[in-house]
Amino acid sequence: MDGPDAKGLIFLVTSVLYKNECNILSQDEYVSPDGQFFMRTEFVAPQELDPEKVLKDLRENILSTAINLRINPKKKKDIVVLCTKEHHCLSDLLIRYNFDELDANILAVVSNYNVLQPLVSKFGIPFHYVSHEHKTREQHEEAILRTLEIYQPEYVVLAKYMRILSPEFVANYANKIVNIHHSFLPAFIGANPYRQAYERGVKIIGATAHFVNNHLDEGPIIAQNIKDVDHKYTYLDMARDGKEVEKSVLTQALKLVFNDRVFIYGNRTVIL
Repeated sequence: MDGPDAKGLIFLVTSVLYKNECNILSQDEYVSPDGQFFMRTEFVAPQELDPEKVLKDLRENILSTAINLRINPKKKKDIVVLCTKEHHCLSDLLIRYNFDELDANILAVVSNYNVLQPLVSKFGIPFHYVSHEHKTREQHEEAILRTLEIYQPEYVVLAKYMRILSPEFVANYANKIVNIHHSFLPAFIGANPYRQAYERGVKIIGATAHFVNNHLDEGPIIAQNIKDVDHKYTYLDMARDGKEVEKSVLTQALKLVFNDRVFIYGNRTVIL
């Protein structure tokens, strides 16, 4: 739940859960400096209890209409992955999915190139090649949206998908698209960011996972990490190690999102 802070919110929620014979496993709260309250409660309910009844009781107990209440049953999220030519993030997700380490079901992979189709086919996952050639951006995105409609994913994951999405596309999956990029952006934009970083003599490389909004690579940040480098690194060394950081940060972010730990507040995230 999230909304304006008020006295007794924790008591009101836990009282409803107690009356419905639920057992609280964990709970975390945060109040932002401007008075926004966030709370995540993980609980076990009697098997016969309807989650909608709990939600109804909560709404009757918490009279403020400004409070957002959600009950998310613990389950794997359905996702579709978008990619281009780079395999490192996609292959990492496929391996984790294959060994049941992803907390998600990969329903399909969509790409504007067919380069990674042989890789995806090894895991028995549908691969859709939606070429952008001889199409406007609008036409290409409409084709991708038609493909996504087949699967109705809860989240779309951009595993190094190297095309800018339009606001119209993003609106179809608001706060449901997760992207990964190297943390040099926006300092080193355009082609060969690692070569640019090498030429500037950077001392750290890293990666950022974030939700996609209408501003390029400026959506709410979910997870970040860095790696120290020095003068001995070539730009190829940086690119190699940067890929490892990208894989780990994307996985970290997806675990947080798929386990319903991420609240979006403005252009920031609160992670409980």
